[in-house]
Amino acid sequence: MLEDTSFAIHPGKEKRDGAITYTDIGNLVGYEKDAAGYMFNCTNGFVALQVFTDSIVRLTMNPTNKPVLDKSKAVMVRPEPVEIEEINTEHALTLKTKALVLTLQKEPFRVTVADTHGRVLVNEDGHGMAYRENGEVIAFKQMHENDHFYGFGEKSGHLDKRGEKLEMWNTDVYAPHNPETKALYESIPYFMTLRDGKAHGIFFDNTFKTYFDLQSSEAHYSFSAEGGQLDYYVLAGPHPKKVLEQYTYLTGRMPLPPKWSLGYHQSRYSYETEAEVRELAQNFIEKDIPVDVIHLDIHYMNGYRVFTFDKEKFPNPDQLIADLKEMGIRIVPIVDPGVKKDAEYPIYQEGVLGDHFCKYIEGDIYNGEVWPGVSAFPDFTEEKVRKWWGEKHAFYTSMGIEGIWNDMNEPAVFNESKTMDLEVMHRNDGHPTTHRELHNVYGLLMGQATYEGMKENLQGKRPFLLTRAGYAGVQRYGSVWTGDNRSFWEHLQMSLPMVMNLGLSGVPFTGPDVGGFAHDTNAELLTRWMQVGAFTPFFRNHSAIGFRYQEPWQFGEKYEAIMKKYIQMRYQWMPQLYSLFYQASEQGLSVMRPLLMEYPDDAKTYNLNDQFMLGDNVIFAPILNPSVTDRAVYLPKGDWVEYTTGTTYEGEQAHLVHAELEDLPIFVRKGTALMQTEWTSNQDKETKTLTMKVFASDNENYSFTFYDDDGETFAYENGEYLKMAFDIQSSADKVEINVVSKEGNYQPAYKEIRIELFCLDKTVLVNGKNSSIINL
Repeated sequence: MLEDTSFAIHPGKEKRDGAITYTDIGNLVGYEKDAAGYMFNCTNGFVALQVFTDSIVRLTMNPTNKPVLDKSKAVMVRPEPVEIEEINTEHALTLKTKALVLTLQKEPFRVTVADTHGRVLVNEDGHGMAYRENGEVIAFKQMHENDHFYGFGEKSGHLDKRGEKLEMWNTDVYAPHNPETKALYESIPYFMTLRDGKAHGIFFDNTFKTYFDLQSSEAHYSFSAEGGQLDYYVLAGPHPKKVLEQYTYLTGRMPLPPKWSLGYHQSRYSYETEAEVRELAQNFIEKDIPVDVIHLDIHYMNGYRVFTFDKEKFPNPDQLIADLKEMGIRIVPIVDPGVKKDAEYPIYQEGVLGDHFCKYIEGDIYNGEVWPGVSAFPDFTEEKVRKWWGEKHAFYTSMGIEGIWNDMNEPAVFNESKTMDLEVMHRNDGHPTTHRELHNVYGLLMGQATYEGMKENLQGKRPFLLTRAGYAGVQRYGSVWTGDNRSFWEHLQMSLPMVMNLGLSGVPFTGPDVGGFAHDTNAELLTRWMQVGAFTPFFRNHSAIGFRYQEPWQFGEKYEAIMKKYIQMRYQWMPQLYSLFYQASEQGLSVMRPLLMEYPDDAKTYNLNDQFMLGDNVIFAPILNPSVTDRAVYLPKGDWVEYTTGTTYEGEQAHLVHAELEDLPIFVRKGTALMQTEWTSNQDKETKTLTMKVFASDNENYSFTFYDDDGETFAYENGEYLKMAFDIQSSADKVEINVVSKEGNYQPAYKEIRIELFCLDKTVLVNGKNSSIINL
């Protein structure tokens, strides 16, 4: 029998003397209820229970004191008033909402969360909530035979994380990212479980180093932290999309990005001079290759000092930025957190005199070595510091810069631990605590400071932020790239599940360094990667100093032509992409999706790593290996049309598909539609024509929403947008397109939507009348 005081866990096949002993939360002694929720007093600690909505419940265990419930860096909402039915018996307390049934066993205290249909979401069998004397807290949950696990933010390896051990500790990982790399730059301690077609989620809101063990036992899984409280939310689902909506209801959703940030980004570590940047931009213009952004890495600065330009290498940055903007290209400079220790450097002076830098408890400023040499680091846990840092970005916005790239913000430090001393004491808005506790939120809070400062400085224009490090909720401020990957085919393969799992973790605006950052790329790898990148949410080609340049023209005309074609396709698909980003901003749904998100009842999609979807009706099956021109493609339920060839494929089976180097297999579900435009030029990227491509079937209904606005300002918040809901009904001889609703005051350059029927000869009816045009 399990004691109510302690128990031993034997990981894997370790001997008994290697067991880890935990103190169990024990038996329920009593409980009380107030406006905040329920507080349970157990023999070995306290547990708080809050019902946030009918579908979201929070459980917080503290071994020594009543749990603290108002200090989250991630959660943006408070519990709603929820009607709860209580049933109290000798052995258990049962709490029921409209969607959940919580059974709280009293001896020992154990929690089971089920839905109102009897589906068990999470339950504790032999073990439940526990802790150790060293401060570690842990929760054990029963693992069911058919459980599959997704999310966990930025992780290498396959899509389904069952059978793995994962770690959350923001880490600068320049060394190759391998499947066994447990910790990368982002820590998002959240996951979704899919079991027999139904999904639920757990968000473990703890900023210490945290662990998820989905490997040591087939009977249970666990999540733990090195300190703090055991604080987690159960999200009822039951559809994967509902889980994601519930998670982003808690942690926030991405703001609508500026349209230019959805275009193609060209970067290198580094374009080192103004002349080199001008030549680069001119090449894009002359070759008619679309580009929206050129990134400036650390060499643009004066001695790597942030908020400076090197006046020898970049003698007139204001003019450079203005000239490039005339060409349709924006500059996005890198900004790291390390501020060079230099008594004559104004930013360092302000940081010291304003008490803005991280310190030890004794009062000494923490110094660590990064690119500028010995540096100090702003304490972003303090509101006044975030405000100061945000205001400093006027240096950039005054030049016409509208986007910032945050790097090294794990924070990375050039020492053995790769980061700041753990005993550094953050002021944390009046609740001082160590870097050991707040390390994982440093990048999130730097992103908040940057985004909010840029938004204030841009006075109505939307800022763009790219960040390397973050925590749950990072989507509120920035897009994320997957860090210092390499020019290996294996890294191209791994980028797909990485981006899909980030999307399932509430971060829709993500992508890898296309072509690979380090190592030397080659023509075939770059071409295949650019095909994928053209349809990942964030599309940036980035390469490292000392390795091959990998702009689209670097490998000759044959490869340049193919890459140009796919970069242009990115812009042709922009109306479709932008509508998906609108959906992400409203519902938290990912833009690039694993097939399981749309087909959770199809077990063949559960670990499909080499295909992805854009939205709910398009599947991409890229070539991810060298010298390959044929691949197996699995298509789920429905009939599918290959976008380029028009060939129809039957669903719920695999097909062998041929794809030469210039081909990217794209499949559109019959009965659905795509919104597309034409590529004009870099200087004129405004959407002037709009086409609805309808892939008609003989018996299908499809509904979707098209969204557009000026793509640059926040005027949409005041009604300046265009939002149209469509219903498409396909039958044997006709296609009926109905405009269900139209909202907003935005008047785009296009005045109509042309309808293009793909592959089939049918009569087209628009709102009941023969027409191939929808007038706005």
